[in-house]
Amino acid sequence: MSVSENIKKYRSELPEDVKLVAISKTKPNEDLMEAYEAGQRIFGENKIQEMTDKWEELPKDIEWHMVGHVQRNKVKYMAPYVNLIHAVDSLKLLKEINKRAKQNERSIDCLLQIKIAEEDSKFGISRQEAHEILESEAYAEMNHVNIVGLMGMATFTEDEKQVREEFDRLKSAFDDFSQDFPELKEISMGMSGDYKIAIECGSTMVRIGSSIFGERNYN
Repeated sequence: MSVSENIKKYRSELPEDVKLVAISKTKPNEDLMEAYEAGQRIFGENKIQEMTDKWEELPKDIEWHMVGHVQRNKVKYMAPYVNLIHAVDSLKLLKEINKRAKQNERSIDCLLQIKIAEEDSKFGISRQEAHEILESEAYAEMNHVNIVGLMGMATFTEDEKQVREEFDRLKSAFDDFSQDFPELKEISMGMSGDYKIAIECGSTMVRIGSSIFGERNYN
């Protein structure tokens, strides 16, 4: 199936309240434009420089999501345009995003990345650390960032029971937090291999790349 057929398939399959983030890292602009012409407007990248190059060349109504681990010294490059940063994992990073957003006279939405997977390689903070950031005086004083939800990545495994347990862990944290912080609306969880389980567990945003664009080009 072509990129546009894949986009149409997902858009017809996903519930109306679940956003599709097309993960377009390593893919050429032609592929993104094919998805765009099929109606896709949200694209996710994991390298700031690559995302910035694409932002400069592609239509300006695209909503850009940074889905990878963020280095603080690179925030300034995406601050003029990024819509949502999925993987905020420290107060220091949040402060840098706030500073750079202020310089660009805008506000940037962020998700706190909670570590739900058993794997050591996955980034993220504990539920307790996330709660401390939300309650902190430092965050209360930031006028140019909004924490709008949580993000998590499940273990890469065939064990659906484990994946479901990890997604349930994130949904449980979200439900607890949103009682005190009603501005939390988004749960970003689920990728090409596990998005159906994620939706059943309450995801509002799925990140799908290879099932739309084919395998990534790393050469």
